[in-house]
Amino acid sequence: MDRMTGRERFLAAFRRERTDRLPFQVHGWMDYYLDMYLRGMDQYEAYEHFGMDPVIYVNPTFRYSARSLADWKETRHDLGRDEAGNLRWRTEIETPGGMLATEGERNAFTSWTTLPVVRSERDLELWKKYVPVPDGVDWTPVREAKARIGERGIVRGPYFDFGQGSPWQSFCTLRDTEPAIYDAEDEPGLLHATLEAILEKKLAVIERGGEIELDLVETGGGAGSSTVIGPNLHREFCLPYDKRQHAALHAHGTRVVYHLCGGVMPMLELVAENGADGLETMTPPSMGGDCDLAEAARRVGDRLFFIGGFDQNAGFEQGTPEIVRRMVRALFEATPKGGYICSPSDHFFFGNPGNLRAFADECKACTYD
Repeated sequence: MDRMTGRERFLAAFRRERTDRLPFQVHGWMDYYLDMYLRGMDQYEAYEHFGMDPVIYVNPTFRYSARSLADWKETRHDLGRDEAGNLRWRTEIETPGGMLATEGERNAFTSWTTLPVVRSERDLELWKKYVPVPDGVDWTPVREAKARIGERGIVRGPYFDFGQGSPWQSFCTLRDTEPAIYDAEDEPGLLHATLEAILEKKLAVIERGGEIELDLVETGGGAGSSTVIGPNLHREFCLPYDKRQHAALHAHGTRVVYHLCGGVMPMLELVAENGADGLETMTPPSMGGDCDLAEAARRVGDRLFFIGGFDQNAGFEQGTPEIVRRMVRALFEATPKGGYICSPSDHFFFGNPGNLRAFADECKACTYD
């Protein structure tokens, strides 16, 4: 019998405390999986179906002034399908200073950018000057989610960003990652000014939003992982901006989990230094990351909680219930002091529901003395 509610369990894990049993979640339910495997359930129903404490991903609603929207007029054009069947589109943006454009594609699983909005210094200046920034924040969707789940779980999400949760990672979304890295080498002063501008916009929205009603806010992003950049670049172009953003989020009443969905081991101490409360997704080598969860716990477990670590490809998609149970148990044994929430290390689109049920059952069976 559980001795804690789901909400108590997650919040205790955020404080790096041992709980009655292993907390667990999924890294967001993908529509494709819900439709193909769970008859179109929503995220609430999916958590209930597998007997999981819900971790609901919800965003607040941001309010914009008519003036800011008038300076940023988007027109989307359908470009049809490519040879692979992917839907393509182009968005043209009219500003008082000139035009911008971006293009993207989508398949049944996800969407991606094929033409970034910032491709020149002129584009960057237009974006910095005219991109809309909210005047206010409406927390109604978050409050409604909390009311629906009560003490059974928590509500989390990003806050306000431009593609990913922190300035460097957002810039890589706007500019594309490879050109952003070249900018770090060739134009470091301009890049720092740009990251400062992105941060100032984010800090303004945090201030305007008042008390943050999300239980956990996600910052960071894959472009800060060690499979993309090295520790020196991260220290220069991520750390100073992360620290200020995290301080502002804490001042407005929430906790922060830093998202690195690739290599994490060379970045552990940097994340511990940036003021985040926790780190995800603890991606293992079998999924292209480098995480050794036991080593991470030894090095920074006194300063960070962890979410993730489970290889959903080997477990949910290719595994069996017995394999899943062994994988869960190994992760539990790697973190004997607690402060760990077992979760797939990324989104998943395939997998026998029986393997998800084994995941939930084994997490429940992992009890702390």
